Amino acid sequence: MELLRSNLSRVRIPEPTNRIYKHECCVSFETPRSEGGLFVDMTTFLAFGKDYVGWNYEKTGNPVYLHIKQTRKVVPEDRPSKKPTLLAIGVEGGFDNNEPQYEETHNIVILPDYVTFPFPSVELPEKVRLTVDAIIMAEGAERKEQLAAWTADKKHVSAYAMNLPQIGNDVIVPPSGWKCAKCDKKDNLWLNLTDGMMLCGRKNFDGTGGNNHAIEHYKETSYPLAVKLGTITADLEAADVFSYPEDDSVVDPLLAQHLAFFGIDFSALQKTEMTTAERELDQNTNFDWNRIQESGQDSELIHGPGYTGLANLGNSCYMAATMQVVFSTRSFNSRYYINQSLKTAFEMAPADPTVDLNMQLTKLAHGMLSGKYSVPALEVWKKGQCDKQEGIPPRMFKAVIAASHPEFSSMRQQDALEFFLHFLDQVERVNGGSSALDPSRSFKFGIEERILCPSGKVGFNKRLDYILSLNIPLHEATNKEELEAFHKLKAEKKSEGKDVSSDEIVRPRVPLAACLASYSAPEEIQDYYSTAMKAKTTALKTAGLTSFPDYLVLHMRKFVLEEGWVPKKLDVYIDVPDTIDISYMRSKGLQPGEELLPDGAPEAEVESSNPVANEDIVAQLVSMGFNHLHCQKAAINTSNAGVEEAMNWLLAHMDDPDIDAPISQGAHGNEVDQSKVDTLLSFGFQEEIARKALKASGGDIEKATDWIFNNPDASVSSDMDTSTSSSKPTSDDTELPDGGGRYRLFGIVSHMGTSTHCGHYVAHVRKDSRWVIFNDNKVAASVNPPKDMGYLYFFERLDS
Repeated sequence: MELLRSNLSRVRIPEPTNRIYKHECCVSFETPRSEGGLFVDMTTFLAFGKDYVGWNYEKTGNPVYLHIKQTRKVVPEDRPSKKPTLLAIGVEGGFDNNEPQYEETHNIVILPDYVTFPFPSVELPEKVRLTVDAIIMAEGAERKEQLAAWTADKKHVSAYAMNLPQIGNDVIVPPSGWKCAKCDKKDNLWLNLTDGMMLCGRKNFDGTGGNNHAIEHYKETSYPLAVKLGTITADLEAADVFSYPEDDSVVDPLLAQHLAFFGIDFSALQKTEMTTAERELDQNTNFDWNRIQESGQDSELIHGPGYTGLANLGNSCYMAATMQVVFSTRSFNSRYYINQSLKTAFEMAPADPTVDLNMQLTKLAHGMLSGKYSVPALEVWKKGQCDKQEGIPPRMFKAVIAASHPEFSSMRQQDALEFFLHFLDQVERVNGGSSALDPSRSFKFGIEERILCPSGKVGFNKRLDYILSLNIPLHEATNKEELEAFHKLKAEKKSEGKDVSSDEIVRPRVPLAACLASYSAPEEIQDYYSTAMKAKTTALKTAGLTSFPDYLVLHMRKFVLEEGWVPKKLDVYIDVPDTIDISYMRSKGLQPGEELLPDGAPEAEVESSNPVANEDIVAQLVSMGFNHLHCQKAAINTSNAGVEEAMNWLLAHMDDPDIDAPISQGAHGNEVDQSKVDTLLSFGFQEEIARKALKASGGDIEKATDWIFNNPDASVSSDMDTSTSSSKPTSDDTELPDGGGRYRLFGIVSHMGTSTHCGHYVAHVRKDSRWVIFNDNKVAASVNPPKDMGYLYFFERLDS
């Protein structure tokens, strides 16, 4: 007891705001039910498994821990139950929630010798007893985060909805063909519910997204509510309504009435939805689910290294399916499993490893690939109760990867494609762009768009991407005769007042080769500004790849918006071969005899280049307690580079005499010290890049130099109208992995449901010369992988 008293200074009584981890180890998936139980650090309230608590002691010197062990009770009722026939609890034939019960024991343990004191005990010091009681009674951090995510999903009714003024009743909004009223944007459009103006959304920090016209319109008019076009369906509660003065997504109880003011008939919309191809797709939903999940197949369950399932956290299948494919690649396997131990990642992690992406990626990789947790559930429970493994719950990984994304941090279903791109972006950031460490580079490739002007001159636009997004040309279907017969049958049944049955439905079959050919085919660009002709014209665009990545991801654009405002999933099969050759898609650059378009930009573009603060950066800074105007200036003066850069600028300029002066439009470009620009020019940097770097670094030359090297993708403009006068590959092009154009299919992420934001995702991965299905915590040999029903296809390069 004296040993415990001598370490009382290292014991903290937790405050209500402290996060207490007591359900899962920070560096592994050990729990209180694991053989060694769980050790909670009574200084930091972080939890560690038996094999890992020593690492924490070595790193922090914290000696006092609460040991929590849960042991399964053995009771007579602990037996296999009959399959329920009714969804009822506590009645014969109903659902029997026959989960095992556990007894929990507690001890105080002092490292390094694991000296143990039982709890409860009146002999323990009061501070220890208070601390342990607080830990036991507290809601675990894991549970708190889950509850917060559920709560965050609840939208409130807007204070502006019930008395919303509406003007301009001669405005009729068409069901398609939308375009921003102030620019050429045709996506990310918002309908102002007061005057019916269709305007583009906010511009992202990287230049993508809209041009801020919707929010600028609010600032000019104070019209508060807007609804996102494309989210209006028969389920009006699912529509994305945003309140600018409340700065949040809201509920508009009178949305149907407000839409009707602009000619959008909700009753007709509901009828249209029920009579379109969506209904046919709904009829065939069971077929999709059974086919993709391989229901009814006598599948062999698989266990062992690389075959660990992921427990569903509540609509997290999009993440589970994506991670199973990603960690089947050599690049991610090597980076976070083979070449990095858990101990190394823990030693590199900050004081709280739960918020460190590198640590949680390593934890996830070791959990999925080691085989330690890939055991049949019947070995965990009583034999015969369950035929699947329990799977590991990726809670801490989800919390970290979604911390900067409001959608992924929610409990709603998400788009697997959006998550995949967000995930790779975060991995690239955490690895600092190092080609030696960054496994996301194995997916990255260059795209070159060649623009042919009627003048005969050409321009080139280059960008980097992780996915090749393909349209599906339905007119290239190979079963046209069967489709014609089906449409004839459908018309006959419709005249008889009948519907076609699910087994009569015929879907178009489109070869993947046709989708790839569509990507490479010439495309007309309307209203293209030609610097040679100094006018807008129609140009011809073709696209090709400047490099072939180690892993090629093909995204099938199955989700479109049909007439009647209804999001529609194309009911189509894609015939995907095991191997493809895309060598013909390599871009050729400037050819002999071709002349480049001259440098320049449209006059309107130059005039509209006034700076606009990134609202996400501003919102995060404001939430920290900073003045809104100051935050806007910080974002603008750092070129919207990020929250950290803006905060550094803000802290360095808090005492500026003009910090409270209104933002001056047009003056931003002259705020950089020209002598510092000249210094960077002498280093060989371009002037525009030098100015951008100095703004992002608060005028510090050394930091500006680092910024340029750490942001190789930085460019002055990525607008499509800006002609690129150089066809030489950038340094990024040359550093990307490259090889031949032959690829082999190794992964499929399939989606079931009518929208990417509902339904279910499943992964199929080719491992050890056979296909395996990963359906959350179910891992089994695939009998018939749905190669023609994929949403994302993953290919590995065969040629070096």
